[in-house]
Amino acid sequence: MDKTRSFGQISIDHDSGIPLWLQLRNRIIYLIESGHFEVGDKLPTIRKLAVELGINFNTVSRVYRDVERDGYIISRQGAGTFVFDGWRELNGAALEETELLVDDFIRQCKEMGIPSKDIVGLVKKRLDVLNEK
Repeated sequence: MDKTRSFGQISIDHDSGIPLWLQLRNRIIYLIESGHFEVGDKLPTIRKLAVELGINFNTVSRVYRDVERDGYIISRQGAGTFVFDGWRELNGAALEETELLVDDFIRQCKEMGIPSKDIVGLVKKRLDVLNEK
């Protein structure tokens, strides 16, 4: 029996093995970063989203607090929760960290004598393996 629940573009799979809060968090962030939700868009209330997705109110509340802390949304007392663009600034720092990790990986591969063209193939192969899981 399929236990996927959706509310608009927000969906979670109760049988996936991935914690519900993480699925919800990742989906909200994806919808914001991809532009499906734009700055200023109002998100569903915590209660409505919890009911529609069939998950605990506290789980949705935790996700909203977490996503708000990361700058993706902002809550306004009595008005609701809205998409915010504070995440763009935060993502710049995360991107710098990611670039440093990639630089270190490339440097280590070269030190091992792996040609640049083979490094790309190694990454693609590992991505395929991880995407199958």
